[in-house]
Amino acid sequence: MLIRQLFTAVLVSLVAFGIALMPTSDANAQKRGGILTYMIPSKGAASLDGHKETSYATIHPTAPFYSLLIQVDPSKPGAKELVGDLAKSWTVSSDKKTYVFKIHKGVKFHDGSDMTSRDALASWNKIVFPPQGILSARKAMFSMVDTITTPDSHTIVFKLKFASPAFIWAMAMPFNYIYSADVLAKNMRYYETKIMGTGAFKLVEYTPKVRIRGERFDQYFKPGRPYMDGIIGIFSPKQNVYVAALESGRAYSMFRGLPPQAVKDLLKARPGEFVVQSSTWNCALNITPNSYKKPFDNVKVRRALSLALDRWGGSRYLSKRAIVKTVGGVVFPGHPLAPSRRQLQTLEGYGTNVKKNREKAMQLLKEAGVPRGFKFTLNNRTTDQPYKIVGIWAVDQWRQIGLEVKQKVLPTSKFWAALRRPKSRMTEKGAFTVSIDFNCQAVVNPTVDISKYIPSSGANYGKYDDDVLERLYNEQLREPDFDKQKALLWDFQKRLTDQAWTFSTLWWHRTIVHNRRMKGWNITPSHYLNMGLVDVWLDLDK
Repeated sequence: MLIRQLFTAVLVSLVAFGIALMPTSDANAQKRGGILTYMIPSKGAASLDGHKETSYATIHPTAPFYSLLIQVDPSKPGAKELVGDLAKSWTVSSDKKTYVFKIHKGVKFHDGSDMTSRDALASWNKIVFPPQGILSARKAMFSMVDTITTPDSHTIVFKLKFASPAFIWAMAMPFNYIYSADVLAKNMRYYETKIMGTGAFKLVEYTPKVRIRGERFDQYFKPGRPYMDGIIGIFSPKQNVYVAALESGRAYSMFRGLPPQAVKDLLKARPGEFVVQSSTWNCALNITPNSYKKPFDNVKVRRALSLALDRWGGSRYLSKRAIVKTVGGVVFPGHPLAPSRRQLQTLEGYGTNVKKNREKAMQLLKEAGVPRGFKFTLNNRTTDQPYKIVGIWAVDQWRQIGLEVKQKVLPTSKFWAALRRPKSRMTEKGAFTVSIDFNCQAVVNPTVDISKYIPSSGANYGKYDDDVLERLYNEQLREPDFDKQKALLWDFQKRLTDQAWTFSTLWWHRTIVHNRRMKGWNITPSHYLNMGLVDVWLDLDK
């Protein structure tokens, strides 16, 4: 019943995702050969270890060299279906607490060694039960896992403490690379600086902060793939550089996303040369007050900040200038478990009567004793898209309820340091007053999406305490019934809105422009997904 409900809701919500599909006529016309050069809009990866990192700066250069146990179907946009990668099949027990994965036979690592369930076990132990001193960025997603075992060389079994619909989606996170057990036994940190997997491409060259190059892995376990001879990823954080590379044809794509004006400029400069795909992006740009600093310890003040934001008008205005567009709450907009637009508009700050919202905001400020002309600083990141642009907009929104706000932009390292300040130091000089915050996830999984907002999360940068949020989160984590889980998620949303510990501005909107000769790639709601490039091919005759 749950699967049928999800499937029906998915079909209905495709339009809400705003996804542009590749022409279906390409499906059976794949050609072999060619080198795909693509831009990676980053100075470089903090490390190459997918288990440790959370950034696209790690995924974009390394994903083509690795395999996952299961993954989001790369042929189906919208992160709607899961398929096996190294797993050829899997079964689930009737109580939903035992998952048995059968692994393909004959899989080879790039060094020629055989890949078996022993390697899968070593990799998953590193993710779920990391040894002391080894960081696993997604350990918290697997709190329901009790044991992982391998009854034979091509079977891996996960037993859960409690049934959770979140488990299988967390398994498909694109960072969950399968590493060599032998390599990990010798050096658990090997993969922070080296690459050796079972992916479609084999590493040829890696020059940090410059480029990465791979060639077709002839022993890749999927027959006939990959189609391309090789790949080259070029690191460049500057928009003018990677846009120029696309315009000149030196690069086929950049897989993070471009702002509207850059898209227009490319289409105008080279008519007919590009394909454009777009989707709601699984990234929400938030604002987080420091509730340890007066007057933001007063819930009325925090609510006023949220009420002042004209989200619907902001969507129309900002979507023409920045990589944001969609109005939403804490659950990915358009997901079957997300509230409808009408339901969302019942939340404080989401109503369409902006004048009424701002009158209420000013009344709340008055009741809290905050004088007209009160000044504070908005902490932000020195990155135009979309941080600074949305920050400028928010400052103007607050001006209209009588607040004088200055935006302070910080380099990425200092911005992170401000957000990650320990709870014990939130009242000290230098702690942020109000900050831009964000929630970007890979696989569209509401349980993962909202995990940021619970007090016990390491990503709770407001450092607030709220037992109600914790309780609602744990209840929905264990709830197998679709309608009941949706109701719990709505209760979670209402609680967070009522307390205004943190609140959404807009969700990002992803637009990818790629050369028309690049085929077989479909956009997803995340810039972390679909980066294995296994199915991509080049039509060099065009």
